[in-house]
Amino acid sequence: MTNDAATSAWAVPWLSPSSLVSSFGTIGLIAIIFAESGLLLGFFLPGDSLLFLAGAYCATNAHRTSPHLSLGPVLVGVTVAAILGAQVGYLIGRRVGPALFRRADSRLFKQAHVVRARQVLVDYGEGRAIFLARFIPVVRTFLNPVCGAIEVSPGTFTRWNIAGGLVWAVGVTLLGYALGRSVNIDHYILPITGIIVVLSAIPVAREWRRQRQA
Repeated sequence: MTNDAATSAWAVPWLSPSSLVSSFGTIGLIAIIFAESGLLLGFFLPGDSLLFLAGAYCATNAHRTSPHLSLGPVLVGVTVAAILGAQVGYLIGRRVGPALFRRADSRLFKQAHVVRARQVLVDYGEGRAIFLARFIPVVRTFLNPVCGAIEVSPGTFTRWNIAGGLVWAVGVTLLGYALGRSVNIDHYILPITGIIVVLSAIPVAREWRRQRQA
């Protein structure tokens, strides 16, 4: 898995961001962002693209056949879900992280994800890493329990988690909302999703290339 949506959006149609928004609405959106931010098994969920398309659907006409969400509840819900989800991940790391991260690779767990998350902490320092990880698929899921396992102070984690969660959740959603106000989202759903997938893959590709060179 190289990014948060590439596989799920195309190989598993019911996990595509548009299908998730259409099927589960605001409550489902909040639950998915919570899981992707804090639960290790949620690393495959399409966080960035889901927020972006949710914002775009907030700009649609409520009387049309396409999905429509209310901007206010979405912004509040995804922000709270992103922050609380990461805090739960941190607590999981403090309680069971060392034992969990020593386990062998399986279909859903890869040591490489943990190694990448640890490397981000080393490269950027605790505060910047917690903030920047929000914008790196997979890393944003695994970094939180890694921070708990290596005992990053609760105050440091909470401050940077709130800052990163707020900027990521609100920023990406509002970008989608701005685009939804400018174009007919129904006509461009596939290319827009593809662009988001590519943009989400860029940080992962750059990190992979840097590690290969090292």
